[in-house]
Amino acid sequence: MAIKKYKPTTSSLRQKTGLTYEELTTSHPHKPLLQFLSKSGGRDSKGHLTSRHRGGGHKRLYRLIDFRRDKIDIPGVVETIEYDPNRSAFISLIKYLDGERRYILAPLDLKVGQQVISTDKQVDILPGNSIPLRYIPLGTVIHNIELRKNKGGQLARSAGSGAQILAKEGEYAQIRLPSSEIRKIHLDCRATIGQVGNLDHQNISIGKAGRNRWKGKKPHVRGTAMNPVDHPHGGGEGKAKGGRNPVSPGGKPTKGYKTRRNKRTQAFIVRRRRK
Repeated sequence: MAIKKYKPTTSSLRQKTGLTYEELTTSHPHKPLLQFLSKSGGRDSKGHLTSRHRGGGHKRLYRLIDFRRDKIDIPGVVETIEYDPNRSAFISLIKYLDGERRYILAPLDLKVGQQVISTDKQVDILPGNSIPLRYIPLGTVIHNIELRKNKGGQLARSAGSGAQILAKEGEYAQIRLPSSEIRKIHLDCRATIGQVGNLDHQNISIGKAGRNRWKGKKPHVRGTAMNPVDHPHGGGEGKAKGGRNPVSPGGKPTKGYKTRRNKRTQAFIVRRRRK
């Protein structure tokens, strides 16, 4: 997909770029698969702020996405490729042979009219087909990967993401994830063939602060620019470093601080991701 530039009639438009959306085939989503989406503003059920710099933004309707792909052995045809305001990837509306319609993540090179299928046996390795890892050849690029059987895809779901099958050993496959981590995943777990579409999403220049406010992203203020009462890094003369290692407003270390504490799944990681 091409990236368009804007005529610099204002200073912000000079840097702003956007997608041409030439891949999309409709601007009207399938109404039965829409849900109301309430905003949290970064607050939990008690009203306490748990995620800073969130709030506002344009109203959205949530599109129900089929991450489980559990319409087994029922072929479907791609009806549309659509924009989804809730994610970076595009989505496709699939009409199955029994008349049901579902949304899936749109892989690269998926075309309207193309047939896709979800099955538990050997099938053609084509974009959009969902099969267990044991039937996918080595070296194939995949996305929407399950961590546990029948739980639904959790890995490699954002725009341009794709994992690769490196090896199969016993009942597990070794998958190289987009973060470069190599992880063992059971061969009965399901994955979708192909790379997630909308590759140019990462090349977009926001151009102005207001465009982030449309997304619900509020301004991020550096801790060193605050007063000591507001942040551990605050205060000092000039551009002071604060005299301590980088921490969050609550005092928890941030840079280089290991937050993973799940020893139960540690054995499934063959190689940790590199910085």
